[in-house]
Amino acid sequence: MRMHRAVAPAEPQTDLFPLRAHLRRIRPEKNEWRFYTLTIQPDLFGGATLVRHWGRIGTAGSQRLDLHPDQGAAANALAAMIRYRRKRGYAMV
Repeated sequence: MRMHRAVAPAEPQTDLFPLRAHLRRIRPEKNEWRFYTLTIQPDLFGGATLVRHWGRIGTAGSQRLDLHPDQGAAANALAAMIRYRRKRGYAMV
């Protein structure tokens, strides 16, 4: 007789091409509490906009819009920005 083991539910998989990312860098010894948020949004002309929002946690922060010809180009820019920020000590939230 075969016994069946219960299988634990798998953790949710992250998207291959995410449309948003939220990163944080917290270093209390340096009084550093920073956030960096990236989102991809469609624009009115068929392209895509990478919205970059950053600053100190608890403040309004700053925002920048980078225009791209399509969602794929914006996704590539988002992935490159995530790699750059992670090298600088940010962690995904």
